Amino acid sequence: MRTKGKSTVVWILMGLMVLGLGGFGVTSFSGGTSEVGSVGETRITADDYARALQAQMRELSQQMGEPVSLQQAQQMGVPQSVQAQLVAGAALGEQARRIGVSVGDAQVAQTILQAGAFQGPNGSFDRTAYAEILRRENLTEAEFEASVREDSARLILQRAVAGGVVPPAPMVDQTAAWLLETRDFSWRELTEADLPSPVAEPDEATLQAWHEANGDRFTAPETRAITYAWVTPDMLSSEVALDEAALRAVYDENIDQFQRPARRMVSRLVFPDEAEAQAAREAIDAGTLPFEGFVLQRGLTLDDVDLGEVTEAQLGAAAEPVFALEQPGVVGPLPTDLGPALFSVNAILDPVDVPFEEAREGLRGEAALSAAARLIRDRGADYEDLLAGGATLEDLVEQTELELGQIDWSAESVPEEGSIAGYESFVERAASVSTTDFPQLVELADGGVFALRLDELVPPTLRPFDEVRDEVLADWRAAERQRQLLALAAEQRLTAISETAPDTETPETAAPETAAPEAGTPAPVPAPAPLDWTAEEGLSRNDWMDGLPPELLSQAFALSEPDEAEVVDAGDRVFLVRLDGINEADLTGEDAAQILEGVRARLVQSLQADLFDYYARHAQREAQVQLNMQAIDAINAQVQ
Repeated sequence: MRTKGKSTVVWILMGLMVLGLGGFGVTSFSGGTSEVGSVGETRITADDYARALQAQMRELSQQMGEPVSLQQAQQMGVPQSVQAQLVAGAALGEQARRIGVSVGDAQVAQTILQAGAFQGPNGSFDRTAYAEILRRENLTEAEFEASVREDSARLILQRAVAGGVVPPAPMVDQTAAWLLETRDFSWRELTEADLPSPVAEPDEATLQAWHEANGDRFTAPETRAITYAWVTPDMLSSEVALDEAALRAVYDENIDQFQRPARRMVSRLVFPDEAEAQAAREAIDAGTLPFEGFVLQRGLTLDDVDLGEVTEAQLGAAAEPVFALEQPGVVGPLPTDLGPALFSVNAILDPVDVPFEEAREGLRGEAALSAAARLIRDRGADYEDLLAGGATLEDLVEQTELELGQIDWSAESVPEEGSIAGYESFVERAASVSTTDFPQLVELADGGVFALRLDELVPPTLRPFDEVRDEVLADWRAAERQRQLLALAAEQRLTAISETAPDTETPETAAPETAAPEAGTPAPVPAPAPLDWTAEEGLSRNDWMDGLPPELLSQAFALSEPDEAEVVDAGDRVFLVRLDGINEADLTGEDAAQILEGVRARLVQSLQADLFDYYARHAQREAQVQLNMQAIDAINAQVQ
């Protein structure tokens, strides 16, 4: 089961729901004796808050690709968001309690038995796994089962409030028509070659004025002069002696790379009954509607039905027909604990079987690095003792295998290959260290360690004109070229409109083509040459125009009448776009039927979410909400 940074129990509970209270930001846990708040008679325990806060921080860390500290989370308002979610959940729980909504023991048992996280290799409920997961989450079985009962009651409440919502048909049609509308338009790009004359060279006074007026573009960022001492496994790998046991140990530690059973990438769509599942399979076989179309019809996304990579043991009774396929395809309907289902095999992954003898040579380098990392880890306490005893970085280098280095680092620095600035932990430490901090030992991602000292902090400084003159000239030229191109485009826009405007001159008023001008009359100004256009036909809003900026297509759909033209400023490129025709969507076609169904499903979800959100807010206003900020602050201080 993919946790995506959240605890197993969170995903078990979220998986119980079709729309899911989790989709509305409500997370429910039980456990603990101290309270951080309550809504009526429904408590919010310290464990509730701690688990939800840690889960949010883990998810943020995964999204950002680096650990998120509590201080960072507070700056982003995470604790307040978690508190609001828990209060909303408690308010709904209180509402369910007051009106007597609950479920019986049989429903609770069925829900737990069907939870994928508690299933063993044979696909059935595994009590050992159940007990172990609850132990890790610091929950007793009674507490977890009570939380399942509460969530089930809330789901009943949710379905009663938001069920049966139907979006207005005109809204569905209008949205689908907007999505399926296509347009014919023409465009042309203006370049410096189109200008009447080349961009003139500026004088020094102009460049200096540009440098001063746009100083932010020529300002060096804050720079930190840093001295560091470091050692990595790669530095020590040549000193490490390897034996067969060490190579075997590395092989065993990375066994998943060398020994993997056959797997399939599978999606599963469950149907209410066998007849509906069989009808869907027949439609798929006939090419009437693909598997993905039935997913959208059910108001789901492909992520909702994706099981990921699965082995035969994980699929249970469905394994044999799924693994019998030699090419990707659809099998079923097959019986599952949730009902008859169709399985879409999206990819076939062959087993991996690389014996130790074949992998030995390739493991030597990795084994050396692994052994060197262990050596550094073993000596880490000695390095820390030296620093704690007052040793400088220079002293540390003299007495150990660490190497000394210096770097002028800034947040905009592009690290060279092999540089310490390429390590995330160094960047974090370099960005936060102050001149009064003592060097501390910090681990690197590859098993190395480092300590650093901030020698000097140089604030952001405008670089002298003489130093950046070439950059200033290039920047001025680019801006001036863009300005002149936009002005030329504005003129050509009028020409483009006049080219498509109807001729209002009548035969009686038209001057004869052969008539000569009267004496003393200036010769007429010749009409501008017609513009060259590139035509595009039948493009939709979601199409991609290779090599062209997205602003071009956006502007084409912003025009409202044929023969309208507009200038497109794409930052460093300039275009003219002219609307040639608007092709209204055909909502009677087969493709339109799928879009209509998908739009309808999305609108239903959106309306249900809004309706239930209003109800949840009303429940909070009616209930008596209390929060113990002292207890919340105490938990915040412990969560890191």
